[in-house]
Amino acid sequence: MMPRFRVAMAQINTTVGDFEGNTRKIIERLEEAQALGADLVAFPELAIPGYPPEDLLIKTEFVRENLACLEEIARHAVRAAAVVGVADSGDHLYNAAAVLAAGRVAGVYRKMRLPNYGVFDEKRYFQPGVESPVFVIHGVPVGVTVCEDIWAPGGPLLAQSLAGALVAVNINGSPYSIGKWRVRDEMLKTRARDYAVAIVYTNLVGGQDELVFDGMSVVVGPTGGIAARGPAFDEALVVVDLDVEAIRGIRRYNPIRTWDGAQETGIRAPVYTLSTAAPAPDRPPLPGRPVAAPPEELEEIYRALVLGTRDYVRKNRFRTVVVGLSGGIDSSLVAAIAVDAVGAENVRAATMPSRFTSEESRRYAAEVAAALGIRTIDLPIEPVAAAYEGVLREAFAGRPRDIAEENLQARTRGNLLMALSNKFGWLVLTTGNKSELSVGYATLYGDMAGGFAVIKDVPKTLVYRLARWRNARGAHPVIPAGVLERAPTAELREQQRDVDTLPPYEVLDPILALYVEEDRSAEEIVAQGFDPATVARVIAMVDASEYKRRQAPPGVKITPKAFGKDRRLPITNWYRSRTASETPTAR
Repeated sequence: MMPRFRVAMAQINTTVGDFEGNTRKIIERLEEAQALGADLVAFPELAIPGYPPEDLLIKTEFVRENLACLEEIARHAVRAAAVVGVADSGDHLYNAAAVLAAGRVAGVYRKMRLPNYGVFDEKRYFQPGVESPVFVIHGVPVGVTVCEDIWAPGGPLLAQSLAGALVAVNINGSPYSIGKWRVRDEMLKTRARDYAVAIVYTNLVGGQDELVFDGMSVVVGPTGGIAARGPAFDEALVVVDLDVEAIRGIRRYNPIRTWDGAQETGIRAPVYTLSTAAPAPDRPPLPGRPVAAPPEELEEIYRALVLGTRDYVRKNRFRTVVVGLSGGIDSSLVAAIAVDAVGAENVRAATMPSRFTSEESRRYAAEVAAALGIRTIDLPIEPVAAAYEGVLREAFAGRPRDIAEENLQARTRGNLLMALSNKFGWLVLTTGNKSELSVGYATLYGDMAGGFAVIKDVPKTLVYRLARWRNARGAHPVIPAGVLERAPTAELREQQRDVDTLPPYEVLDPILALYVEEDRSAEEIVAQGFDPATVARVIAMVDASEYKRRQAPPGVKITPKAFGKDRRLPITNWYRSRTASETPTAR
C-alpha cells in the first residue's frame, strides 16, 4: 500500500513590499513542514511580494526583487515540494504559483481567471495564463491553481482533473467578509465532488489597508468531507495526510474522465514529472486531526476588526493609538477593539467635553477607560470652540445658531486629536460607524479626522451587538450598561438625539443594507415594507454624501460591499432616484 501523501498549508501573514520578512517567514514555514515529513507545502497567493501589491507591480525593480526572493526560497525546497505565490514576469506580468522542488524552480502556473470586480483589479496588472500544468510529486499528480481559478466550474481545475490530477492545490488571498468562509466551503465541496480531487485551499491571513484575510485554509476530500482546517485570523502550519489510493478509487468511476470532457475545456494541461518515488513511510506522526472550529458570527466579526486594526497599526510602524472617548457606544467599542489589538499600554484616550456634554457621558468615558486600563487625557473644548465662534461672530452676524456652530465643536476635537498625533506620533482611530458614514451624519475634519476608521464598515445596530458580545467574553463588562441603553446622541446641542435627524437605526440599517450593499432601487426597498418617504429620504442622504466618504480614512472591510474600492460612484453626479428627492443639509 502506498504511504499517504502528506500536505501542509502555510497560512501566513505577509506584508506588502517586505521582501526580507516575507521570504524569511516562507523559508521558516517550509523548513518546519519539511521537518514534519511533508511531501508538499502550499503558501498563499502572491506570498513573496505581499497581497495585494497594487501599483507596486508597475515598478520593474519590485518585480525583479520578488523573483530574486523566489530563487532564494527554492534553494530550501530540498525534501518537500513547495507552491509559492509570486509575480511572474515574461512577455507580460502574471499572478503565478511557482512550484519548487529539488532546490530549484521546477515549474510555474500562471493564473487564468483574473477577477476585476469589488476590491479586485487584476486586469490592470496581469495577463491570464494559457495552460494548466499537472506536476507529479512522489508519484501523485498535483494540479496547481490560484484563487479565482477555482471559484467557477470548469476551467483549469477541470482540465487538470481530466489530465489525472488527484490533488488540487489552490493558493489564495481571499478577503474576509461576514460568513464568507461558509460560501467558500460549499464551493470547494462542490468542486471536489464534481472533479473527484482532494482540494488543498491555502489562504492568506492578516490585514492590508482596508482588507482583512481570515485564513481558515482547508483541505476538502473528494467526497466533500473536511480533512483539515486552519484557524481563523491566526497564522498556522496545518499538516494532513491524504489517502491517494482512496482518491484513485473514487476517480475510476467519475464521469469527468472522458475524451469529450477533455476536448470541451480547450485548455492545455501538460504533465511534468518531478519525482516518482513514493513518500517515505517513516515520518513523524501527526498530532491529531487538524480541523480548527470556525468562530461564531460575532466572534468572527470582532476578531476581524481586531486583526485589521492591529496589522494596520503595526505594519505602518505605529506603536500607540489615540481614541476620542465620548462616553458613547461607538468610541467605547473602538477603544475595546484597540486594546485587544495593540494592548492597553499602547492606547490613549482623549476626553474632550463641551458645555453640551452630559455628566453621564463624562462618567461613562471614565468607566470605559478604567475598565480597559487605558490612560486618559482631559481636553475641555469649550474655550477653543468659543474662540472660534468669537472669530466668526462678525461673519455670522444676523444668522441664527445652527449646524455650523455645532460642527465647530467636532472640528475642534479633530484638531486636538491631530495635534496629539503630531506631537507624540500616535495614530488617531476615528469612531464613526457605517450607518453614519452612509448618510453623511459625520463632520468633515471633525469626527472624520484621523488615520484609521476601525468601525467604518460596521452598521450601528451591529455596533451594539458587538459591544454586548465583548462585554460577555471578559471577566467583567468593559462598556457600562448605561452606554448600551441610552439614546444615541452627538451632544452638539441641548437635548440632541440621533433620532432627531435620522430614522431609528433599526429602520435605517436594513434600508442601507438594501441600497448600499445590494444596490436595490427605491421601489424594491419600499416593496419590502418600508415607508416610501423614509426610503426616499435615506437614499437622498446617501447619494449626497459621496464627497464626504471620499475624504474618510481607511478602515476594516467586513461586509460584502464596503465604501471605497467596493463601491465607486462619482462625486459630481446629477443622477438621483425618482423617489429620492429630499436633499439633506450637509454637515
